[in-house]
Amino acid sequence: MDIALYVLGVIGFIALTLGTAVFVAAEFSLTALERSTIADDVATRGDRRSRQVEHAHKTLSFQLSGAQLGITITTLITGYIAEPVVATAIRPLLRLMHLPDAAVTAVAVVFALVVATSLSMVLGELIPKNLAIARPMDVARLTAGAISAFSRVFRFTINFLNGTANWMVRRLGIEPAEELRSARSPQELGSLVRNSALHGSIDSTTARLVDRSLRFGELTAEDLMTPRVTVECLEGDDSIRDLIEASARTGHSRFPIVMDGDLDNLLGVVHIKQAFTVAPEAQRSTTLAAIARPVTTVPTSLDGDAVMEQLRADGLEVCVVIDEYGGTAGIVTSEDVIEEIVGDVTDEHDNERADVTRDGAGYLCAGLLRLDELTEAIGYRAPEGAYDTLGGLVMFGLGRIAEVGDSVELPTADHGDSEHVDAHDTFDDEPPATRWLATVTTMDGRRIDVVSLQPIADDASEHEETPR
Repeated sequence: MDIALYVLGVIGFIALTLGTAVFVAAEFSLTALERSTIADDVATRGDRRSRQVEHAHKTLSFQLSGAQLGITITTLITGYIAEPVVATAIRPLLRLMHLPDAAVTAVAVVFALVVATSLSMVLGELIPKNLAIARPMDVARLTAGAISAFSRVFRFTINFLNGTANWMVRRLGIEPAEELRSARSPQELGSLVRNSALHGSIDSTTARLVDRSLRFGELTAEDLMTPRVTVECLEGDDSIRDLIEASARTGHSRFPIVMDGDLDNLLGVVHIKQAFTVAPEAQRSTTLAAIARPVTTVPTSLDGDAVMEQLRADGLEVCVVIDEYGGTAGIVTSEDVIEEIVGDVTDEHDNERADVTRDGAGYLCAGLLRLDELTEAIGYRAPEGAYDTLGGLVMFGLGRIAEVGDSVELPTADHGDSEHVDAHDTFDDEPPATRWLATVTTMDGRRIDVVSLQPIADDASEHEETPR
Protein backbone atom coordinates (compact mmCIF):
# COMPACT_ATOMS: atom_id res chain seq x y z
CA MET A 1 0.00 0.00 0.00
CA ASP A 2 1.63 3.28 -1.10
CA ILE A 3 1.79 6.41 1.05
CA ALA A 4 -1.14 8.16 -0.64
CA LEU A 5 -3.52 5.26 -0.13
CA TYR A 6 -2.33 4.89 3.46
CA VAL A 7 -2.97 8.58 4.21
CA LEU A 8 -6.39 8.36 2.55
CA GLY A 9 -7.15 5.31 4.67
CA VAL A 10 -6.24 7.15 7.88
CA ILE A 11 -8.33 10.16 6.85
CA GLY A 12 -11.22 7.89 5.93
CA PHE A 13 -10.99 6.10 9.28
CA ILE A 14 -11.11 9.40 11.17
CA ALA A 15 -13.96 10.78 9.05
CA LEU A 16 -16.08 7.66 9.40
CA THR A 17 -15.48 7.52 13.15
CA LEU A 18 -16.66 11.12 13.39
CA GLY A 19 -19.68 10.17 11.30
CA THR A 20 -20.50 7.38 13.74
CA ALA A 21 -20.11 9.88 16.58
CA VAL A 22 -22.61 12.24 14.94
CA PHE A 23 -25.23 9.52 14.54
CA VAL A 24 -24.75 8.23 18.09
CA ALA A 25 -24.88 11.74 19.55
CA ALA A 26 -28.05 12.54 17.59
CA GLU A 27 -29.73 9.32 18.73
CA PHE A 28 -29.03 9.78 22.44
CA SER A 29 -29.72 13.53 22.51
CA LEU A 30 -33.11 13.18 20.82
CA THR A 31 -34.21 10.40 23.18
CA ALA A 32 -32.99 12.35 26.24
CA LEU A 33 -34.95 15.51 25.39
CA GLU A 34 -38.38 16.25 26.81
CA ARG A 35 -41.05 17.77 24.57
CA SER A 36 -41.44 20.68 26.99
CA THR A 37 -37.70 21.44 26.81
CA ILE A 38 -37.83 21.58 23.02
CA ALA A 39 -40.91 23.82 23.11
CA ASP A 40 -39.13 26.22 25.48
CA ASP A 41 -36.08 26.32 23.19
CA VAL A 42 -38.24 27.06 20.15
CA ALA A 43 -40.07 29.81 22.03
CA THR A 44 -36.82 31.33 23.34
CA ARG A 45 -34.54 31.08 20.31
CA GLY A 46 -36.85 30.25 17.42
CA ASP A 47 -33.94 29.77 14.99
CA ARG A 48 -33.44 27.14 12.28
CA ARG A 49 -31.62 24.69 14.57
CA SER A 50 -34.44 24.82 17.10
CA ARG A 51 -36.99 24.00 14.41
CA GLN A 52 -34.78 21.15 13.15
CA VAL A 53 -34.66 19.67 16.64
CA GLU A 54 -38.45 20.05 16.99
CA HIS A 55 -39.06 18.33 13.64
CA ALA A 56 -36.64 15.51 14.43
CA HIS A 57 -38.30 14.90 17.79
CA LYS A 58 -41.77 14.83 16.23
CA THR A 59 -40.59 12.14 13.79
CA LEU A 60 -38.48 10.39 16.38
CA SER A 61 -39.01 6.80 15.24
CA PHE A 62 -37.99 7.67 11.68
CA GLN A 63 -34.96 9.69 12.80
CA LEU A 64 -33.77 6.97 15.18
CA SER A 65 -34.04 4.41 12.39
CA GLY A 66 -31.94 6.73 10.23
CA ALA A 67 -29.37 7.07 13.01
CA GLN A 68 -29.19 3.28 13.39
CA LEU A 69 -28.69 2.88 9.65
CA GLY A 70 -25.97 5.52 9.69
CA ILE A 71 -24.20 3.89 12.62
CA THR A 72 -24.29 0.51 10.88
CA ILE A 73 -22.94 1.85 7.57
CA THR A 74 -20.15 3.93 9.09
CA THR A 75 -19.11 1.17 11.51
CA LEU A 76 -18.88 -1.46 8.76
CA ILE A 77 -16.88 0.79 6.45
CA THR A 78 -14.65 1.88 9.35
CA GLY A 79 -13.79 -1.73 10.10
CA TYR A 80 -13.09 -2.43 6.43
CA ILE A 81 -10.72 0.55 6.17
CA ALA A 82 -9.10 0.39 9.59
CA GLU A 83 -7.93 -3.22 9.39
CA PRO A 84 -5.42 -2.74 6.52
CA VAL A 85 -4.37 0.70 7.81
CA VAL A 86 -3.48 -0.55 11.29
CA ALA A 87 -2.10 -3.86 10.00
CA THR A 88 0.23 -2.02 7.63
CA ALA A 89 1.50 0.17 10.47
CA ILE A 90 2.14 -2.77 12.82
CA ARG A 91 3.79 -5.22 10.37
CA PRO A 92 7.29 -3.63 10.43
CA LEU A 93 7.33 -3.81 14.21
CA LEU A 94 6.32 -7.47 14.15
CA ARG A 95 9.03 -8.30 11.62
CA LEU A 96 11.60 -6.69 13.92
CA MET A 97 10.51 -9.26 16.49
CA HIS A 98 11.61 -11.98 13.99
CA LEU A 99 8.16 -13.52 13.72
CA PRO A 100 7.45 -15.80 10.74
CA ASP A 101 5.58 -14.17 7.84
CA ALA A 102 2.46 -16.29 8.47
CA ALA A 103 2.46 -15.26 12.12
CA VAL A 104 3.06 -11.61 11.21
CA THR A 105 -0.05 -11.54 9.04
CA ALA A 106 -2.24 -13.27 11.64
CA VAL A 107 -1.06 -11.14 14.54
CA ALA A 108 -1.34 -7.95 12.49
CA VAL A 109 -4.94 -8.71 11.51
CA VAL A 110 -5.99 -9.54 15.08
CA PHE A 111 -4.23 -6.50 16.50
CA ALA A 112 -5.75 -4.28 13.82
CA LEU A 113 -9.26 -5.51 14.58
CA VAL A 114 -8.83 -4.93 18.34
CA VAL A 115 -7.39 -1.44 17.89
CA ALA A 116 -9.92 -0.39 15.26
CA THR A 117 -12.87 -1.69 17.28
CA SER A 118 -11.64 -0.04 20.49
CA LEU A 119 -11.03 3.32 18.84
CA SER A 120 -14.37 3.20 17.05
CA MET A 121 -16.19 2.32 20.28
CA VAL A 122 -14.52 4.97 22.43
CA LEU A 123 -14.33 7.82 19.92
CA GLY A 124 -17.39 7.01 17.88
CA GLU A 125 -19.85 5.76 20.52
CA LEU A 126 -18.98 6.19 24.19
CA ILE A 127 -17.73 9.78 24.13
CA PRO A 128 -20.61 11.15 22.01
CA LYS A 129 -23.11 9.15 24.08
CA ASN A 130 -21.89 10.71 27.32
CA LEU A 131 -21.85 14.19 25.80
CA ALA A 132 -25.40 13.76 24.49
CA ILE A 133 -26.72 12.62 27.88
CA ALA A 134 -24.95 15.47 29.70
CA ARG A 135 -25.94 18.24 27.24
CA PRO A 136 -28.87 16.90 25.19
CA MET A 137 -30.15 20.21 23.83
CA ASP A 138 -26.76 21.53 22.76
CA VAL A 139 -25.83 18.23 21.09
CA ALA A 140 -29.25 17.94 19.41
CA ARG A 141 -28.88 21.44 17.94
CA LEU A 142 -25.50 20.46 16.46
CA THR A 143 -26.58 17.12 15.02
CA ALA A 144 -30.29 17.44 14.15
CA GLY A 145 -29.58 19.02 10.76
CA ALA A 146 -27.12 16.31 9.73
CA ILE A 147 -29.33 13.42 10.84
CA SER A 148 -32.37 14.96 9.12
CA ALA A 149 -30.44 15.38 5.85
CA PHE A 150 -29.16 11.79 5.99
CA SER A 151 -32.66 10.50 6.71
CA ARG A 152 -34.07 12.36 3.70
CA VAL A 153 -31.43 10.89 1.39
CA PHE A 154 -32.03 7.33 2.60
CA ARG A 155 -35.76 7.79 3.14
CA PHE A 156 -36.86 4.76 1.13
CA THR A 157 -34.35 2.43 2.78
CA ILE A 158 -35.28 3.69 6.24
CA ASN A 159 -39.02 3.40 5.57
CA PHE A 160 -38.56 -0.15 4.34
CA LEU A 161 -36.49 -1.21 7.36
CA ASN A 162 -38.70 0.71 9.81
CA GLY A 163 -41.87 -0.71 8.28
CA THR A 164 -40.50 -4.24 8.53
CA ALA A 165 -39.58 -3.74 12.18
CA ASN A 166 -42.99 -2.20 12.97
CA TRP A 167 -44.76 -5.10 11.28
CA MET A 168 -42.86 -7.57 13.47
CA VAL A 169 -43.58 -5.51 16.60
CA ARG A 170 -47.31 -5.46 15.78
CA ARG A 171 -47.23 -9.24 15.44
CA LEU A 172 -46.14 -9.24 19.10
CA GLY A 173 -49.30 -7.31 20.03
CA ILE A 174 -47.57 -3.95 20.59
CA GLU A 175 -48.35 -0.77 18.68
CA PRO A 176 -45.13 1.10 17.72
CA ALA A 177 -44.91 4.71 18.89
CA GLU A 178 -43.58 7.55 16.75
CA GLU A 179 -42.68 9.70 19.76
CA LEU A 180 -41.42 9.02 23.26
CA ARG A 181 -44.00 9.46 25.99
CA SER A 182 -43.24 12.81 27.65
CA ALA A 183 -45.98 12.75 30.25
CA ARG A 184 -45.36 11.15 33.64
CA SER A 185 -47.85 9.26 35.74
CA PRO A 186 -48.57 10.41 39.30
CA GLN A 187 -46.66 7.38 40.59
CA GLU A 188 -43.58 8.32 38.52
CA LEU A 189 -43.75 11.94 39.62
CA GLY A 190 -44.16 10.84 43.24
CA SER A 191 -41.08 8.66 42.95
CA LEU A 192 -39.11 11.59 41.52
CA VAL A 193 -40.24 13.81 44.38
CA ARG A 194 -39.26 11.25 47.04
CA ASN A 195 -35.86 10.65 45.47
CA SER A 196 -35.26 14.39 45.25
CA ALA A 197 -36.11 14.77 48.93
CA LEU A 198 -33.87 11.89 49.97
CA HIS A 199 -30.96 13.39 48.02
CA GLY A 200 -31.55 16.88 49.41
CA SER A 201 -32.72 18.55 46.17
CA ILE A 202 -35.93 19.71 47.86
CA ASP A 203 -36.84 19.91 51.53
CA SER A 204 -38.94 17.15 53.09
CA THR A 205 -41.90 19.45 53.84
CA THR A 206 -42.26 20.49 50.21
CA ALA A 207 -41.75 16.92 49.05
CA ARG A 208 -44.46 15.64 51.39
CA LEU A 209 -46.91 18.32 50.19
CA VAL A 210 -46.28 17.50 46.52
CA ASP A 211 -46.46 13.77 47.16
CA ARG A 212 -49.79 14.09 48.97
CA SER A 213 -51.17 16.21 46.13
CA LEU A 214 -50.14 13.59 43.57
CA ARG A 215 -51.69 10.77 45.60
CA PHE A 216 -54.92 12.65 46.28
CA GLY A 217 -56.60 11.33 43.12
CA GLU A 218 -56.03 7.74 44.28
CA LEU A 219 -58.13 8.30 47.39
CA THR A 220 -61.87 7.70 47.53
CA ALA A 221 -64.73 9.36 49.37
CA GLU A 222 -64.47 6.60 51.96
CA ASP A 223 -60.84 7.57 52.60
CA LEU A 224 -61.63 11.26 52.89
CA MET A 225 -64.81 11.14 54.97
CA THR A 226 -65.35 11.70 58.65
CA PRO A 227 -66.99 8.41 59.80
CA ARG A 228 -70.59 8.59 60.93
CA VAL A 229 -69.67 7.52 64.47
CA THR A 230 -67.84 10.84 64.97
CA VAL A 231 -70.26 13.10 63.08
CA GLU A 232 -72.02 15.76 65.17
CA CYS A 233 -75.65 16.00 64.04
CA LEU A 234 -78.80 17.82 65.20
CA GLU A 235 -82.46 16.82 65.22
CA GLY A 236 -84.93 18.30 62.79
CA ASP A 237 -87.12 19.63 65.62
CA ASP A 238 -84.17 21.36 67.32
CA SER A 239 -84.28 25.15 67.22
CA ILE A 240 -81.89 27.65 65.74
CA ARG A 241 -80.81 28.45 69.31
CA ASP A 242 -79.74 24.81 69.62
CA LEU A 243 -77.72 25.27 66.43
CA ILE A 244 -75.90 28.29 67.84
CA GLU A 245 -75.16 26.47 71.10
CA ALA A 246 -73.88 23.39 69.25
CA SER A 247 -71.60 25.54 67.07
CA ALA A 248 -70.17 27.29 70.14
CA ARG A 249 -69.62 23.95 71.86
CA THR A 250 -68.01 22.07 68.98
CA GLY A 251 -66.51 24.81 66.80
CA HIS A 252 -68.26 23.33 63.76
CA SER A 253 -70.10 25.53 61.30
CA ARG A 254 -72.11 22.85 59.44
CA PHE A 255 -74.38 20.19 60.91
CA PRO A 256 -76.38 17.36 59.34
CA ILE A 257 -80.04 17.50 60.32
CA VAL A 258 -81.59 14.09 61.01
CA MET A 259 -84.75 12.51 62.35
CA ASP A 260 -84.69 10.29 65.45
CA GLY A 261 -80.92 10.65 65.76
CA ASP A 262 -80.33 8.42 62.73
CA LEU A 263 -78.00 9.69 59.99
CA ASP A 264 -79.79 7.40 57.56
CA ASN A 265 -82.84 9.64 58.05
CA LEU A 266 -81.08 12.74 56.77
CA LEU A 267 -83.15 15.89 56.20
CA GLY A 268 -80.31 18.09 55.00
CA VAL A 269 -77.53 20.33 56.29
CA VAL A 270 -77.56 23.71 58.02
CA HIS A 271 -74.78 26.30 58.24
CA ILE A 272 -74.32 28.53 61.25
CA LYS A 273 -74.59 31.63 59.06
CA GLN A 274 -78.22 30.68 58.37
CA ALA A 275 -78.98 31.40 62.03
CA PHE A 276 -78.30 35.09 61.44
CA THR A 277 -81.00 35.29 58.77
CA VAL A 278 -83.63 34.67 61.46
CA ALA A 279 -84.66 37.38 63.92
CA PRO A 280 -83.41 36.75 67.48
CA GLU A 281 -86.91 36.57 68.88
CA ALA A 282 -87.81 33.79 66.40
CA GLN A 283 -84.71 31.66 66.89
CA ARG A 284 -86.21 29.51 69.67
CA SER A 285 -89.38 28.79 67.72
CA THR A 286 -87.84 28.12 64.30
CA THR A 287 -86.89 24.49 63.79
CA LEU A 288 -83.82 23.37 61.89
CA ALA A 289 -85.94 21.23 59.59
CA ALA A 290 -87.45 24.46 58.25
CA ILE A 291 -84.08 25.88 57.15
CA ALA A 292 -82.21 22.68 56.30
CA ARG A 293 -80.80 22.69 52.79
CA PRO A 294 -80.48 19.61 50.55
CA VAL A 295 -77.04 18.05 50.56
CA THR A 296 -75.11 16.28 47.82
CA THR A 297 -74.63 12.55 48.28
CA VAL A 298 -71.71 10.59 46.82
CA PRO A 299 -70.80 6.88 46.86
CA THR A 300 -67.91 5.63 48.97
CA SER A 301 -66.03 4.61 45.80
CA LEU A 302 -65.98 8.09 44.22
CA ASP A 303 -62.38 9.24 43.65
CA GLY A 304 -60.91 12.24 45.42
CA ASP A 305 -60.86 14.57 42.38
CA ALA A 306 -64.57 13.96 41.73
CA VAL A 307 -65.37 14.54 45.42
CA MET A 308 -63.56 17.88 45.25
CA GLU A 309 -65.64 18.87 42.22
CA GLN A 310 -68.83 18.03 44.12
CA LEU A 311 -67.72 20.13 47.08
CA ARG A 312 -67.00 23.08 44.80
CA ALA A 313 -70.41 22.81 43.19
CA ASP A 314 -72.17 22.79 46.57
CA GLY A 315 -72.23 26.14 48.37
CA LEU A 316 -72.26 24.31 51.71
CA GLU A 317 -68.96 22.56 50.85
CA VAL A 318 -70.12 19.28 52.36
CA CYS A 319 -71.11 15.91 50.91
CA VAL A 320 -72.75 12.91 52.53
CA VAL A 321 -71.07 9.61 51.71
CA ILE A 322 -73.41 6.69 51.05
CA ASP A 323 -72.24 3.09 51.36
CA GLU A 324 -73.16 0.23 49.03
CA TYR A 325 -76.20 -0.64 51.16
CA GLY A 326 -77.67 2.86 50.89
CA GLY A 327 -76.79 3.91 54.43
CA THR A 328 -74.84 6.97 55.51
CA ALA A 329 -71.17 6.11 55.93
CA GLY A 330 -69.98 9.61 56.86
CA ILE A 331 -69.53 13.13 55.55
CA VAL A 332 -66.80 14.91 53.61
CA THR A 333 -66.11 18.62 54.04
CA SER A 334 -63.69 20.98 52.38
CA GLU A 335 -61.58 20.82 55.54
CA ASP A 336 -61.24 17.04 55.13
CA VAL A 337 -59.93 17.56 51.59
CA ILE A 338 -57.48 20.29 52.63
CA GLU A 339 -56.15 18.21 55.54
CA GLU A 340 -55.55 15.30 53.19
CA ILE A 341 -53.07 17.46 51.27
CA VAL A 342 -51.51 19.84 53.82
CA GLY A 343 -52.00 17.81 57.01
CA ASP A 344 -54.05 18.59 60.11
CA VAL A 345 -55.62 22.06 60.12
CA THR A 346 -56.66 23.35 63.54
CA ASP A 347 -57.91 26.64 64.89
CA GLU A 348 -58.89 28.08 68.25
CA HIS A 349 -62.17 26.14 68.17
CA ASP A 350 -60.57 22.74 67.73
CA ASN A 351 -60.01 20.70 70.86
CA GLU A 352 -59.07 17.53 69.04
CA ARG A 353 -55.73 15.86 69.69
CA ALA A 354 -53.30 15.09 66.88
CA ASP A 355 -53.78 11.75 65.13
CA VAL A 356 -50.14 10.80 65.85
CA THR A 357 -48.10 12.04 68.81
CA ARG A 358 -44.79 10.93 70.26
CA ASP A 359 -44.91 8.65 73.30
CA GLY A 360 -41.39 7.88 74.44
CA ALA A 361 -39.84 5.59 71.85
CA GLY A 362 -43.24 4.99 70.27
CA TYR A 363 -46.42 6.81 69.34
CA LEU A 364 -49.99 7.42 70.47
CA CYS A 365 -52.23 7.04 67.42
CA ALA A 366 -55.92 7.58 66.78
CA GLY A 367 -57.81 4.38 66.18
CA LEU A 368 -59.48 5.90 63.11
CA LEU A 369 -56.09 6.66 61.52
CA ARG A 370 -55.98 5.21 58.00
CA LEU A 371 -53.21 2.72 57.37
CA ASP A 372 -51.67 4.76 54.55
CA GLU A 373 -51.53 7.75 56.93
CA LEU A 374 -49.90 5.51 59.52
CA THR A 375 -47.30 4.49 56.95
CA GLU A 376 -46.52 8.11 56.21
CA ALA A 377 -46.29 9.00 59.89
CA ILE A 378 -44.13 6.16 61.26
CA GLY A 379 -43.14 3.99 58.28
CA TYR A 380 -45.17 0.92 59.25
CA ARG A 381 -46.81 -0.98 56.37
CA ALA A 382 -49.70 -3.31 57.05
CA PRO A 383 -50.44 -6.33 54.85
CA GLU A 384 -53.55 -6.32 52.70
CA GLY A 385 -56.65 -7.31 54.64
CA ALA A 386 -60.26 -6.59 55.56
CA TYR A 387 -59.45 -3.38 57.45
CA ASP A 388 -58.80 0.27 56.60
CA THR A 389 -57.83 1.82 59.93
CA LEU A 390 -55.40 1.15 62.74
CA GLY A 391 -58.29 0.26 65.04
CA GLY A 392 -59.60 -2.22 62.48
CA LEU A 393 -56.17 -3.80 62.15
CA VAL A 394 -55.86 -4.20 65.94
CA MET A 395 -59.31 -5.81 66.20
CA PHE A 396 -58.42 -8.09 63.29
CA GLY A 397 -55.33 -9.21 65.21
CA LEU A 398 -57.31 -9.70 68.43
CA GLY A 399 -60.15 -11.54 66.73
CA ARG A 400 -62.76 -9.87 68.93
CA ILE A 401 -63.98 -6.50 70.18
CA ALA A 402 -61.08 -4.82 71.92
CA GLU A 403 -60.86 -3.75 75.55
CA VAL A 404 -58.57 -1.25 77.23
CA GLY A 405 -55.19 -2.87 77.89
CA ASP A 406 -55.34 -5.39 75.02
CA SER A 407 -52.02 -5.80 73.21
CA VAL A 408 -51.15 -7.41 69.91
CA GLU A 409 -48.09 -7.40 67.66
CA LEU A 410 -48.91 -5.80 64.33
CA PRO A 411 -48.25 -7.96 61.25
CA THR A 412 -45.69 -6.66 58.77
CA ALA A 413 -46.30 -6.59 55.03
CA ASP A 414 -43.90 -8.31 52.69
CA HIS A 415 -42.79 -6.30 49.65
CA GLY A 416 -45.04 -8.42 47.49
CA ASP A 417 -48.13 -7.71 49.61
CA SER A 418 -48.61 -4.19 48.29
CA GLU A 419 -49.17 -3.16 44.70
CA HIS A 420 -47.53 0.21 45.32
CA VAL A 421 -44.87 -0.42 47.92
CA ASP A 422 -43.11 2.86 47.20
CA ALA A 423 -46.29 4.89 47.13
CA HIS A 424 -46.03 5.73 50.82
CA ASP A 425 -42.28 5.94 51.36
CA THR A 426 -41.35 8.19 54.21
CA PHE A 427 -39.07 11.20 53.80
CA ASP A 428 -37.21 10.57 57.04
CA ASP A 429 -33.52 9.75 57.04
CA GLU A 430 -33.81 7.10 59.75
CA PRO A 431 -35.13 3.66 58.77
CA PRO A 432 -38.49 2.84 60.39
CA ALA A 433 -38.88 0.06 62.95
CA THR A 434 -40.08 -3.19 61.42
CA ARG A 435 -42.08 -4.59 64.35
CA TRP A 436 -44.64 -2.80 66.51
CA LEU A 437 -46.61 -3.71 69.63
CA ALA A 438 -50.08 -2.13 69.68
CA THR A 439 -51.80 -1.55 73.02
CA VAL A 440 -55.36 -0.24 73.31
CA THR A 441 -55.33 2.72 75.70
CA THR A 442 -58.78 4.29 75.14
CA MET A 443 -62.11 2.97 73.88
CA ASP A 444 -65.10 4.95 72.59
CA GLY A 445 -67.95 2.51 73.10
CA ARG A 446 -67.04 -0.49 70.98
CA ARG A 447 -64.62 1.52 68.86
CA ILE A 448 -60.88 1.76 69.52
CA ASP A 449 -60.15 5.41 70.17
CA VAL A 450 -56.42 5.55 70.96
CA VAL A 451 -53.65 2.99 70.37
CA SER A 452 -50.15 3.05 71.80
CA LEU A 453 -47.51 1.78 69.34
CA GLN A 454 -44.13 0.80 70.72
CA PRO A 455 -41.25 -0.63 68.66
CA ILE A 456 -40.22 -4.18 69.46
CA ALA A 457 -36.51 -4.88 69.68
CA ASP A 458 -35.20 -7.67 67.46
CA ASP A 459 -34.15 -9.72 70.49
CA ALA A 460 -37.45 -9.21 72.34
CA SER A 461 -39.62 -12.20 73.06
CA GLU A 462 -42.81 -12.73 71.13
CA HIS A 463 -45.77 -10.81 72.53
CA GLU A 464 -49.10 -12.49 72.80
CA GLU A 465 -52.59 -11.10 73.17
CA THR A 466 -53.38 -10.02 76.71
CA PRO A 467 -55.64 -12.72 78.18
CA ARG A 468 -59.08 -11.79 79.43
